[in-house]
Amino acid sequence: MTRIKFDDQTFTSQNDETVLDTLLHNNVQVPYGCKQGVCFSCLMRSLDNAPPASSQVGLKDTQQKQNYFLSCLCKPENDMTVVLPNAESVWLDAEVIEKRNLSANVIFLKLKSKDPLAFFAGQFVNLRRDDGVTRSYSIANIHNPNHELEFHIRILPDGQFSRWVADELQIGMLLTFSHAQGSCHYIEGKEEQPLLLIGTGTGLAPLYGIIRDALSYKHHGEIHLYHGSRDESGLYFVEKLRELAKKYSNFHYTPCLSSSTDLSTDYAHGRVHEIALKECAKLDGWRVYLCGQPEMVKHAKKMAYLQGAALNSIYADPFTY
Repeated sequence: MTRIKFDDQTFTSQNDETVLDTLLHNNVQVPYGCKQGVCFSCLMRSLDNAPPASSQVGLKDTQQKQNYFLSCLCKPENDMTVVLPNAESVWLDAEVIEKRNLSANVIFLKLKSKDPLAFFAGQFVNLRRDDGVTRSYSIANIHNPNHELEFHIRILPDGQFSRWVADELQIGMLLTFSHAQGSCHYIEGKEEQPLLLIGTGTGLAPLYGIIRDALSYKHHGEIHLYHGSRDESGLYFVEKLRELAKKYSNFHYTPCLSSSTDLSTDYAHGRVHEIALKECAKLDGWRVYLCGQPEMVKHAKKMAYLQGAALNSIYADPFTY
């Protein structure tokens, strides 16, 4: 017999009983559906031991890495502490240690956490100021021993949070933030797999983090990044990315402009996803990352699938910029 801890209560699992059955026979109300591992309604996460591999069948590899599992299939081999997805409500403190402009409307923000962090580049956290106003931002840097987080924050004209960041947030001030969430991140172990990354605006932030993570693991498959904007001001990382492409022969960067009035030869012209998916036409065996404008993500996901990418190999941000 094993013990299952859920929501500050501990229950004993009977022989050959799943985590879901243990919770249900103890009158714990949790989501579930088919009880056969098909509908994914009973998705949970283990906070300590890795769940049995048989309970992770069908999940994205990024979810497996974060110890997500299907409770209707999980017959625990050890004691487990489990939570519902995104149920961790702990808020952490961080100090602003760097703030600078990347362009006229994008700010680079670096925070240093007061506590050790577990995150993957490309995931997102919720940033919250003192009055409770909260916004989600993707992490643009790889895991590091200094417990630092980097963000690219687009300043919206009437943005309640972003305008505050631009006008009032100062180095040395404190912000609270949530644990990292999301499955849009790099997974080591397939260093030969080609990667396609398509982003618009500050959707570049998670993609840049993913690329840095891949290169830190010595990823040797081809990496293609397409970053799009309506005008040149939205391509705020051009020189840095071109330098990266010079340093790594397997990394290829294409900045794209959708405006019909700017005909500079320094950029590709057209919608970024259309350019990317025309040049990378066969995506069987590729991993695809999509971040940024929701309509772009929607159309690119459909096109990538039709061009051979497996649905479980297409990753997208769960929120919009």
